[in-house]
Amino acid sequence: MKHLAVVPREAAAVPELITAAEQSLPQQAHALDRARAFAEPLIAGELLETGENTLAHADAVAGILKSMGGSEAMQAASYLVYACAHLNKPQEVIAKAFGDSYAALAIETNHLVRVQRQARAADGATTPDNALVQTENVRKMLLAFSRDLRVVLLRLASRLQTLRWHAAHKTRPPDEVSRETLQVFAPLANRLGIWQLKWEMEDLAFRYLEPDTYKDVARLLDEKRTEREADVGRLRARLQAELAGQGIRAEVQGRPKHIYSIVKKMRGKGLEFRNVFDVRALRVIVPEVRDCYAALGWVHQQYEPIASEFDDYIARPKPNGYQSLHTVVRDAAQRPIEIQIRTQAMHDHAEHGVAAHWAYKEAGAKGYAGVAAASEYDTKIAVLRQLLAWERDLAGSSQGLFEDRIYVLTPQASIVELPQGATPVDFAYSVHTSLGHRCRGAKVDGAMVPLNTPLQNGQTVEIVATREGGPSRDWLNPDLGFLASHRARAKVRAWFNEQVRHGTVQRGRDAVEKVLQREGRTATKQAELAAQLGFRTPEDLFFAVGKDEYSLRNIEVLLKPPPALPEPDEVLLKKATRAPERSPKGGVLVVGVDSLLTQLARCCKPAPPDAIAGFVTRGKGVSIHRTDCSNFREIASRDPQRVIEVEWGRPGGGDGAVYPVDVAVEANDRQGLLRDISEVFAKEKMNVIGVQTQSVRGTAWMTFTVEVADSARLAHVLGLVRAVQGVRTARRR
Repeated sequence: MKHLAVVPREAAAVPELITAAEQSLPQQAHALDRARAFAEPLIAGELLETGENTLAHADAVAGILKSMGGSEAMQAASYLVYACAHLNKPQEVIAKAFGDSYAALAIETNHLVRVQRQARAADGATTPDNALVQTENVRKMLLAFSRDLRVVLLRLASRLQTLRWHAAHKTRPPDEVSRETLQVFAPLANRLGIWQLKWEMEDLAFRYLEPDTYKDVARLLDEKRTEREADVGRLRARLQAELAGQGIRAEVQGRPKHIYSIVKKMRGKGLEFRNVFDVRALRVIVPEVRDCYAALGWVHQQYEPIASEFDDYIARPKPNGYQSLHTVVRDAAQRPIEIQIRTQAMHDHAEHGVAAHWAYKEAGAKGYAGVAAASEYDTKIAVLRQLLAWERDLAGSSQGLFEDRIYVLTPQASIVELPQGATPVDFAYSVHTSLGHRCRGAKVDGAMVPLNTPLQNGQTVEIVATREGGPSRDWLNPDLGFLASHRARAKVRAWFNEQVRHGTVQRGRDAVEKVLQREGRTATKQAELAAQLGFRTPEDLFFAVGKDEYSLRNIEVLLKPPPALPEPDEVLLKKATRAPERSPKGGVLVVGVDSLLTQLARCCKPAPPDAIAGFVTRGKGVSIHRTDCSNFREIASRDPQRVIEVEWGRPGGGDGAVYPVDVAVEANDRQGLLRDISEVFAKEKMNVIGVQTQSVRGTAWMTFTVEVADSARLAHVLGLVRAVQGVRTARRR
């Protein structure tokens, strides 16, 4: 790796970033040794997808974190992340051994690894420049960062080690890994100010993606490296001394370039290598803004400036807040050299990015590197804005990758992802459904705004809510612009649908309760009533009644069955055309389909060859009962003189006569039960002319009325019905 540049000294503030990030990791005694001993038996014999030994990889990640200034606690976490995959209940096991903070870090890091692996898999099936894949990669990293900086630091160190391993073994990683490094990991390291990771990851990834271009630029740099470094050294010493002579206190640094940066400059400006001005570069750091312009004036007096290469980013800062003066001048030999001039505060912001915001607890109330922040909330706002600036850098200033999404903050500095065009109402529903329903006003960055105001990236939103209440119907009007989120709109519709249902249920409840009062059955349990009527819950019954889809007459019939007649209800047989015949025995009525004055009692439904008896009714002929009929025994005991002997006529049923009989079935209720029992009767060629069913608490009671020519055959059919799945009993009534 001799072609890679040396880490600039100004990146030394990274330990403050690490220190702040790991404050939530408790400093346990011998945590590093204990974590390695805990993980070693689990991962020592395991290989990663790259082929690298997992334990060796974890050792190297811990080493990288140590070089960044990470404590033993932070290094210990690198082992637990890889041990996590080998535990049945990783969160419980790690929490018990090391604490909840370590467990959360291991679980969250593994989650991020999985989603990034999925994103790389999608990338492998698309073109390298697929913006959608890049968008998702950036979004996943942003959201992971917003939850826990430690997760990102571990992932950065792990990715760098993966690239180093491929370099040491002279193997090439998958292109998706290298692209992800250039598009996501290196820019994030740049935003965090972790330069020793940023430049090395960039050059390694570029080396794998474009090996020929990498070798060409490396060769060009090597050809005159010694001469170039000597020139820069002499110029740095002269410039610092001469500025001091002019009363300008300045620190002048050499600014080495690495290969990927040079290639980007060449491609971005369409330059050949010899025309890349900042291969030789210096940086001048001064105390005050006025010193910047004083130093610039002196440099332009002493050296020939190239006018087209001058930029004043102090007067016109970049969108991400970057400030500096950039100029390119020619030395005495007409060789170009780039000079950047900035204050210490500008330098810290440019070089350390989020690191400058993350070290407040270390730096105290005065802040760090001239950047002021009063609380963790201010820090998170700074972080969010840096990451959004990163997104703009990736996509260009004219259009961002996150066209369809925005990120705003809660008053507690939690980041909320919303669709583009989202309003405070969308924000309220994304936080909690109840908050959305009760939303009545909103403050954006401390100022009250209308509820249909579109939100912007980085804003802080506070909802003003009532204790109770519901949404407004205006929110569903697309012309008024209150809602951009489909999820929020669905929640509003669900609320109004529930209100409609609630009103319908209440109407139905009132109607059912009136029926219960009228019938004197107010003590009836509503759950049992609903079950008897075939409903799962009383609310389902009330809803059906309230929508006029279920008649209250059904409830009245259930509560008050029709009164029994003094004599059994009877049914006339079909084909009654002739007078009944007399048996040769004399005085015995013969019963058959042609018997004009006989009726089969409905209470027992007799059929040949049942033992039967007759009862002479008033005006309805002779009622035929089975001799074991309880109704017959009762009326026969009251009027024995009206009982006559009867018998079945035409034995063998050659006339095709059929008789209705009732079959009672008790079974475990299930889907398809009625169909299965009906199929038994159909296969046995028994016509079903009536069915009554009732289900209560999983038990079904069914009564089938079937036509038979011979009741003796019914016993065989009942045996088949009892064989149906779930049937407990099947008998003739």
